[in-house]
Amino acid sequence: MHTYKHYLSLSVFLGGVFLRKLMQYRADFLIGAFGFVVSVSTRALFIYLVFRHVNTISGWSYHQVLFLFGFSLIPRGLDHMFSDQLWELGRKLIQRGEFFKYLIRPINPLFHLVSERFFYPDGLGEIGAGIAIAIYAAGSLPIAMSPTKALMVLLLVLSAALIYLSVKLAFASLAFWTVNSLPAMNAAYQLSSFVKYPLDIFHHAIQFALLWVLPFAFTAYVPVLYILHDDCTLVYWTPVVALLSFTAAYRLWLAGIERYDMTGS
Repeated sequence: MHTYKHYLSLSVFLGGVFLRKLMQYRADFLIGAFGFVVSVSTRALFIYLVFRHVNTISGWSYHQVLFLFGFSLIPRGLDHMFSDQLWELGRKLIQRGEFFKYLIRPINPLFHLVSERFFYPDGLGEIGAGIAIAIYAAGSLPIAMSPTKALMVLLLVLSAALIYLSVKLAFASLAFWTVNSLPAMNAAYQLSSFVKYPLDIFHHAIQFALLWVLPFAFTAYVPVLYILHDDCTLVYWTPVVALLSFTAAYRLWLAGIERYDMTGS
C-alpha cells in the first residue's frame, strides 16, 4: 500500500511539473489545441456528410456511428493523457543513448519514462470532446443505463485505455532491437483509426486483425455494441484481452531492458 501511495504522489507531483513546463510555451499549447479541435470537427463533419447520402451503414444509423466515434475518443484520450512519452522511446531515446537515465533511479523504469508527460492536455481535450459527442449522440438513441451497466462501461473504458497502452508499449519496445521503432509505432497506431467506424463495414481479414492481432476493436466497437444493444458476445473478453495484451507488452519491454543492459548502450 505504501508503494502505491508513493507512486500516486509522484504521479501528481511529476504531472504538475510537466504542466508548468508546458505553460511556459503557451503559444505552442494554443496552436496544438486549435489543431485538435479542427481534427475532431473534420472527422465529425465527415460522418455527417456521409449520412447526408445514406440512411444507414451496415445497419448503423447516423447517431449510432457518431456515438461510436465519440466513445472511441475517450479511452484513446486517457491513454494519450498518461503514456504519450512512449513515442520518445521509439523515436530517439535508444538511438541517442538517453535511455540509461531511466535505469539508475530507484523507481520503476516504465513509470519513470511515462511520468515525464503525465496529464498531457491534448489527452484531456480528447476525453472531453469524446464525452460531449457521445452525450449528444446518446440523446437520440434509446440507451438504458443502470448502475451495473455504468460500472461495466467504466471497466470497458479503462480496459480499452490499457489496450492502447499495450500496443504502444510493445511497438515502442522494438526500439531496443531496431534502435528506432517510430515507423512501426505509427503503422500500428494508424490501425486504431478503423475503430471510429463500425467494424461490420470492413473485410473479414481486417475484422479478425482488429479483434485478435492488434485488438483495437475492443477499445470502441465491442463496448459500444454492449452499450447500444446489450450485446455481450465479446464484451467480457475486453478486460481479459487488455490484461493479456499488457502482460505480453510488458514482458517484451523487460526483455528489451535486459538486452539494452547487456549491450552496455
